[in-house]
Amino acid sequence: MCGIVGYCGVAPASKILLEGLKRLEYRGYDSAGICVEEKSDFKVIKRKGKIKDLKEIVPDGLPGSTGIGHTRWATHGEVNDRNAHPHMDDTGKVVLVHNGIIENYQGIKKRLLDEGHTFQSDTDSEIIAHLIASLYQGDLEEAVRQTAFLLKGTYGIAVMHKDEPGTIVGIRNGSPLVLGIGEHEMFLASDVTAILSHTKQVIYLEDKELVKVTADSYKTSDFNSNEIRKTIENIGWELEQIEKGGFESFMEKEIYEQPESILRAIQGRIDRDGATAHLGGLNMTPRQLLNIKRISIVAAGTSYYAGMVGAFLLESIARIPATTELASEVRYKNPVVEPDTLYFAVSQSGETADTLYAMRELQRKGARVLGICNVVGSTIARESDGGVYIHSGPEIAVASTKAFTSQISVFYLLTLLLARMRHLSFEEGLRIVDALEKVPEMIKTILASSKHIRELARKYSRYTNFLFLGRGLNYSVAMEGALKLKEISYIHAEGYSAAEIKHGPIALINEETPSLFLVPNDKLRDKVINNMKEVKARAGKVIAVAIEGDQEVEAIADDVIWIPSSNPVVYPYLMVIPLQLFAFYTALELDRNVDQPRNLAKSVTVE
Repeated sequence: MCGIVGYCGVAPASKILLEGLKRLEYRGYDSAGICVEEKSDFKVIKRKGKIKDLKEIVPDGLPGSTGIGHTRWATHGEVNDRNAHPHMDDTGKVVLVHNGIIENYQGIKKRLLDEGHTFQSDTDSEIIAHLIASLYQGDLEEAVRQTAFLLKGTYGIAVMHKDEPGTIVGIRNGSPLVLGIGEHEMFLASDVTAILSHTKQVIYLEDKELVKVTADSYKTSDFNSNEIRKTIENIGWELEQIEKGGFESFMEKEIYEQPESILRAIQGRIDRDGATAHLGGLNMTPRQLLNIKRISIVAAGTSYYAGMVGAFLLESIARIPATTELASEVRYKNPVVEPDTLYFAVSQSGETADTLYAMRELQRKGARVLGICNVVGSTIARESDGGVYIHSGPEIAVASTKAFTSQISVFYLLTLLLARMRHLSFEEGLRIVDALEKVPEMIKTILASSKHIRELARKYSRYTNFLFLGRGLNYSVAMEGALKLKEISYIHAEGYSAAEIKHGPIALINEETPSLFLVPNDKLRDKVINNMKEVKARAGKVIAVAIEGDQEVEAIADDVIWIPSSNPVVYPYLMVIPLQLFAFYTALELDRNVDQPRNLAKSVTVE
């Protein structure tokens, strides 16, 4: 969940480390620090707060061309200067940064205390530095390797030793680590965004792999000292994609990028001649796809709600029983895996720990698990049995927007493919294709009306509780809308099926709890309107997202956000955009940090 940057080269390390950490801010953090090798000593500088606070205490012209840096998201120990990374052992010989959680650190720490070690922090990470120092016998790589056998948990680590100047050793087990290759310089990072301005040539470490780097060399090996020859890959992103591009925030930029990101997700994958879709990355034959009896989708957070949209589409259109499960629960319930069930692991980053561990547990039981990811080369993308990239481009804001609409785009394509292989007629398939292809332009019209949504956000920003209500395909969109408002404005919001309001939530209705209804012109429209009337009868305020020209909705609701009329099957796209904008503008009214909301991290790489 935190960020790592390492550098070996000829340039001033402090400048490169600070720049890399700045690019990792989106991941979420509460403290930051760097260590630069200065002659025969280590210069460690760290501070609670933001990168700008750290920069204030880093001396200009700090010498040294080897170093490591870190942004911490607290798990063990309070948020303060001494718990910030990097950490050293008590001899000052070893310094390291660590992402992940060491589950057995308490037992190791007790043993080390008994042996006379003293500790400067309350973190689980510091014990790793002490272990490496105690095992060091002139070979840092070997000491790190031996330490790995003593650790239980997840970690991505970058470590230096005073006796091996100009050298960094990195190790990975469950927490991402990537090597960047430059000319007379090498980089280590937890995320390619940290090093994209310096190199596009990277090597992704797998679990239980180490890398030893100097300015002009690298060596990768496994935990058993076997050297591994890794493939160098090229990053497909451009630097401009991780810049704000004239917008005030990444979140706003990413909301407005959705017409293009959706187009990237579907372009080249739609076959109009067959009214179907092509998804070659599934690595399955038509016969295998036809034999699928059930689909299960595992995901977390926003990806979970995208999976709910997917499950509804697959069941209602492709007529395949489909469910969505929270990845965090799958691993621990001893899931039953059936041979004719196809599983999907959905994660924007491809590194979400809960989803990754659920995928591995399902695979251990013989399941075929396909990944739906955004980040090329991510762990889920590499370890899954096939899958689909959503191609939404870098998503920097912590709260996901364009990844959601790109993920559901893949589910629309998958539904179309499987439905056309079964019962769906050419004409029905073509109607879905036509509706999908019109979505980007329709979203542009909604974005053009954002001024009205901003006015509503200003009007309703004083309220502290909201209900988001939808039916059918739009039930999960209501839940995603509530999540967005919670994430970035810190206003309490709950998403429900509109039909469920009378089974408990109606007790919350009063003048101080607005209800935001999603009202499409589908077969459930009249039922949703009845639910709106129930709220109004109890003096509740109603905001509606409805189809242009719906006078009945306009007569009931206090305020309406209009969206274009379309085939009801694609309304999740058109309904979610106003909800994203409403959350965004509400957060701005409340002076929240929309890109880095409190307590949240972009890539949740710990359980």
